[in-house]
Amino acid sequence: MTDHFPKDFLWGASTSAYQVEGAATTHGKGQSQQDIINDERAKQFGFADTSITSDHYHHFKEDIRLFKEMGFTSYRFSIAWSRIFPNGDHQVNEEGLDFYRQLIRELKANDIEPIPTLYHYDLPWALVEKYNGWLSRDVVQDFSDYAKFVVNAFKDDVKYWITINEQSIIVQYWTQKCYVPKQYQDQNQLRYQINHHMNLAQAEAVKHIHAAGGLAGPALGYAPVYARTSKPEDQIAALNANDLRNFYYLDVYFRGYYNVAALNYLKQHHLAPEIAVGDEDRFKENLSDFLAINYYDSQCAHACPPDAEHAWSGYNLTGKKGDMSGFETHPDFYQMCPNPELRTTDWDWAIDPIGLEFVYRDLYTRYHMPFMVTENGLGAYDELTADEQVHDTYRIDYLRDHIAATQRAMSMGVEVLGYMPWSALDLLSTSNGYKKRYGLIYVDRTDADPKDCRRIKKDSFHWYKKVIASNGADLR
Repeated sequence: MTDHFPKDFLWGASTSAYQVEGAATTHGKGQSQQDIINDERAKQFGFADTSITSDHYHHFKEDIRLFKEMGFTSYRFSIAWSRIFPNGDHQVNEEGLDFYRQLIRELKANDIEPIPTLYHYDLPWALVEKYNGWLSRDVVQDFSDYAKFVVNAFKDDVKYWITINEQSIIVQYWTQKCYVPKQYQDQNQLRYQINHHMNLAQAEAVKHIHAAGGLAGPALGYAPVYARTSKPEDQIAALNANDLRNFYYLDVYFRGYYNVAALNYLKQHHLAPEIAVGDEDRFKENLSDFLAINYYDSQCAHACPPDAEHAWSGYNLTGKKGDMSGFETHPDFYQMCPNPELRTTDWDWAIDPIGLEFVYRDLYTRYHMPFMVTENGLGAYDELTADEQVHDTYRIDYLRDHIAATQRAMSMGVEVLGYMPWSALDLLSTSNGYKKRYGLIYVDRTDADPKDCRRIKKDSFHWYKKVIASNGADLR
């Protein structure tokens, strides 16, 4: 097995605009649906809102200096649509555009490859008010215009573009990742209609990126689904779950059509999207170049009786093990369940580095495209000690094991372009605020008190610096 990575391997980490930038409604930025959603969750659960978050907007030069000190050669971030187009239309906020111009310029000056994401949940609120956002097919043209503008603005400095972040997660948690008016929240077909509109928007983005000479890839929140037992019924359930939760998305990106079994299931249960003539032609004409994979855990499924009650994915709000609110259930198709063979985080996410190796091997065989890891990390309660240290050995262990899994897959011929875990610095979790931290850099704030958002290097910062300096050879 290789104990090092190619010389041009991209080492870095990731963030997203609404979770890290702050300045949510200042400097000309319009509100996004995530500003509204997080405002509501802040009032309901006491989490921080998006107004300040980690204040990356005002600290980006300091943050990039820290990235450079760690040895980053890449940084995956997202561009806030409503910072460029406050109303979602063609009226440009020059101050917002200049922020990303300065950010990219600073990255390039420090030999860090900028890898922007065009869409990370934050649709302009004006488009929600205008036509209910992603519920309407009208959003495809507005997104296309936005993507074309941004890609052409930065095409000279950007090679790799991430198109849309985590469509599968949006389907599963649609009211957290999209603003869905209450009168529509019981119409589950709309989950897949939103996804279809996103697939059309993704195709438009790929078209513009290719026209500008860049490479395009979606970021998919991916978790392989194992069978609960060796029973044939459980094996079929896992196959069904993988088709609907994973390949339903990937087949569009890399083959240009919907997974047949998953689409048939959706049609049988009146969940399938309305697909216009020519839509799949647009998919086929704009296939992606690489897969940006967001990997945190694996999943498990078993057979589900036909009389079971349908349910969608739950989540753990408290950070107390066992507080998962429920598991996705599709009667006579599959039911998700805990995997008794794996440890979990405090938020009930399975810890499975071998699962990442499985994903690399499986998907490379299916699609033969290169990977870029754009999220991978451990959400945890981090303690700042009296002498201002964060001893996050648990995060180091997690990252070490996943980097080793990447090494093993690459030794078997899988092509991986880069590794950018979540997250470069602490940021706002949509589901859990600042209680759940992922960063290599500690941001000194709480949900209730933003303080001064001072940056403090965690133990994982120093460890990752050593990993990068050795090009992955030293994982101790």
